Amino acid sequence: MASLRDIKTRIDSTTKTKQITKAMEMVSASKLNKAEMNAKSFVPYSEKIQEVVGSIANGGTDADHPMLQSRDVKKTGYLVVTSDRGLAGAYNSSVLRQVYQTIQDKHNSTDEYTIIVIGRVGFEFFKNRNMPVGKSILGLADQPNFADIKELASETVQMYIDEEIDELNIFYNHFISAISQEVTTKQILPITNIETSSTSSSQYEYEPDEEQILKVLLPQYAESLIYGALLDGKASEHAARMTAMRSATDNADEIIGDLTLSYNRARQAAITQEITEIIGGVAALE
Repeated sequence: MASLRDIKTRIDSTTKTKQITKAMEMVSASKLNKAEMNAKSFVPYSEKIQEVVGSIANGGTDADHPMLQSRDVKKTGYLVVTSDRGLAGAYNSSVLRQVYQTIQDKHNSTDEYTIIVIGRVGFEFFKNRNMPVGKSILGLADQPNFADIKELASETVQMYIDEEIDELNIFYNHFISAISQEVTTKQILPITNIETSSTSSSQYEYEPDEEQILKVLLPQYAESLIYGALLDGKASEHAARMTAMRSATDNADEIIGDLTLSYNRARQAAITQEITEIIGGVAALE
């Protein structure tokens, strides 16, 4: 049986750990509120640019663009959104597991795909497995701006235009609620089957013409899909970390309770032993 000093040391250590996890939970909750607001505030812009692009692409015009054209897939690009830190439960492992399984199922050679990764956890995961990471961005802020990823997004879209890749899929955690995140896969390029709101009554006149508008707007639309997925992923990250830290705090409470019970039992046994020895000593003197 552990000594009273050992048990007391473990109680003190677990209590300090609990204080840390509780603080991290509160910090993540604060970040989650702002990240959720950022993700929601981006939705109107995303929907409007999708509506404009869809009105041209699905409008029966003669406008055309390479990003709207499907072609034989010789090389696939995978854009993966992860975090730069751990302690977020299954946030990283779930998305990385799905990406890895998809690549194993679809490809026989590293020449058939390239990976664009956001986040240090994902970068190290793929590098450790000698998987080709074409582009990466590490150390993003907890509340990223579009300027933080504009270069990466533009270069990724340009890879498709230059036919370095023939399709681009994105993997990220979609934010459902503070306790629920779902691994989501979307095909960003080529842009096909653009959904537009059936209730929209907007009519557009294009100057100079639809083809010139598409040339400018389509890359921006693809970049907005990447940025929107990042905002969604960041909200999921903070939610997952908050939930993980809350679980760790609850576990610490249970451990402290068990250790306190063991401490009291050990202390009671020690006191009983001392009383027994005193009684035995008095009896011996008589």
